[in-house]
Amino acid sequence: MKTLKSTVVIVATAAMFVGCNDGKNDMAKKQVNNYESYVDSVSRVSADKASENWEAIERNYQQMKTETNNAIASVKENSELQKEVDETTLKYENFKAEVVAEHERMEMENDKMMIHHSLLGSEHESGDMKFEWINKDNILGVYQNFVDTVEKNKDSYSREDWDEIKLLYEAIDTRKNTVEKEGLSSADNRKIAALKLKFAPMYTLNRMGAKSDENAEAKKQ
Repeated sequence: MKTLKSTVVIVATAAMFVGCNDGKNDMAKKQVNNYESYVDSVSRVSADKASENWEAIERNYQQMKTETNNAIASVKENSELQKEVDETTLKYENFKAEVVAEHERMEMENDKMMIHHSLLGSEHESGDMKFEWINKDNILGVYQNFVDTVEKNKDSYSREDWDEIKLLYEAIDTRKNTVEKEGLSSADNRKIAALKLKFAPMYTLNRMGAKSDENAEAKKQ
């Protein structure tokens, strides 16, 4: 009789153990499915939109990942679940790389727009390098504002900023060739020549300095 009771207890305990494991397996699978669903849903969002809400996306992801790792850690035979999690994590990391790249591109575009507007004023439209709004009556003011602004901010420009400044400067010079034919006064032409003489060494020296600073910073990393 005692043997029978012992057997019943053992079987019952085993059943509870199996049931407990089955419960953990079910919970782990559900958590993995939730993890996959979350990554699938955010990865369908365009990179530019995701960049705008990235802090919330990343915060929710990290919480979801932690909960998923904890869930599968409680399951003995979890190799298949771990494989699913690894594949989903890789998918998210690839998506994250796209978002980071897009964020950096947007920041560069914003920096360019700020430089364009500060150097050329509100009349300039980003992307327009013909500068048809520049004429014989306002071209001296354009050069003056351009050179004055560069001089004022020269210590804050990066090498990439200087490259953009050079592109804008060359586009203004190209426009000047057209404006001269439209009757640019000799007095304005002389003043522009003086501004050009001021800009050339300022550009060369400061761009060189910006590049040196970037190289020094790179060596520290």
